[in-house]
Amino acid sequence: MNNYEHSVLLDSSKCTGCTTCLKHCPTEAIRIKDGHAVIDDNRCIDCGECIRVCPHNAKKAVCGKLENMARFKYKIALPAPTLYGQFDNLDDVDYVLDGLTKIGFDDVFEVSKAAELVSAYTRLYLKTDGIKKPVISSACPVIVRLIGLRFPSLSENIIHMLPPMEVAARLARERALREHPNLKPEDIGVCFISPCPAKVSYVKNGFAEYKSQVDEVVSISDIYFMLISEMSHDSEIKSMCESGIIGIGWASSGGESAAIFNENYLAADGIENVNRVLDQVENGNIPQLEFIELNACPGGCVGGVMAVENPFIAKARLQSLRHYLPVSQNFINDNYIPGSYLFNVLPEYQPISRLSDSMAESMRMMADIQRLRDTLPGIDCGACGAPSCRALAEDVVRGRASVDSCLILKTRAPERKEQENDSK
Repeated sequence: MNNYEHSVLLDSSKCTGCTTCLKHCPTEAIRIKDGHAVIDDNRCIDCGECIRVCPHNAKKAVCGKLENMARFKYKIALPAPTLYGQFDNLDDVDYVLDGLTKIGFDDVFEVSKAAELVSAYTRLYLKTDGIKKPVISSACPVIVRLIGLRFPSLSENIIHMLPPMEVAARLARERALREHPNLKPEDIGVCFISPCPAKVSYVKNGFAEYKSQVDEVVSISDIYFMLISEMSHDSEIKSMCESGIIGIGWASSGGESAAIFNENYLAADGIENVNRVLDQVENGNIPQLEFIELNACPGGCVGGVMAVENPFIAKARLQSLRHYLPVSQNFINDNYIPGSYLFNVLPEYQPISRLSDSMAESMRMMADIQRLRDTLPGIDCGACGAPSCRALAEDVVRGRASVDSCLILKTRAPERKEQENDSK
């Protein structure tokens, strides 16, 4: 758990300790210590919410650089569907794909193509006997990590399929080796063009026991201006697009769900909404659902913090692009599911809430937390450096903070002392 590599980092020199990030972190991974925010690596899920809300730009996503791909002989770009929504008046995806070849890539494999294959598999998977429902999409790495940290009972609900980015990477490598037999596997470099930092963390850490086939993750914002300078309606381009409405629809919340052709689904976006949905699912309150699509970013991947365009504008552009696309260009055989799509190891439960390995000790600590919580003001102001009074109580019991951190109690202490003296 401590070996997990993160992609959301803090620049302490810009942090003023304003508590904005503290209030918005969905896993309570942030504390304010000595006037600056501190991120608990064990709790952080790299959702990027702190990047989104920080008024001082003190949080940042750390990802790869395009120049890092120079070490490979054959370079493959994996554009996320969100990339297409960044450009105004785009009526042909091929302009984007052609632009990627002009900035140094030898080949382009659309993640939207892989998304259509994953959609086709999901439709078959939902018809499988004995699976645990509702099935939860594995596409968003934030959701997979969040379930491992806070909702371990739902791990078995996650569909046993790698996300489109990973499927695309594997298929792209296979195609390169097939079409260029002179290449060695180590000659091939795969670069994902990402809207969010969670994909960076996914590539760094892999999934369960599966090492990612992506070598570098660069942000959409880093390559945007380089790419747009190479895109021109005046130039001749070859036909490269191999996906349709279904694949590109994955960029927006609800796009993945719409592709399974099943009415019993729920699509939620935004990390606070996701937390509420998972709470309801864990409590068994929505048993009629068969499929759940969850995206940590508001609006879906178009809302990623490493994108350029406003998510609502990007979504509108993608909707306009639908007029120029077929429904889908990728299908799978009903009787054959490629093993490269699947995984058999569930996300590891990482008990961030466990107080002790001893049940008796955990119960004692829980009682201490509740008693201390009852003595605190209960206004969750964050002035103590913890996101809530409950969080401060836990920090005190764990030995990570002092009850003297509560400024409200400090201000009330003289009043209480005066009242005690008056009563004598």
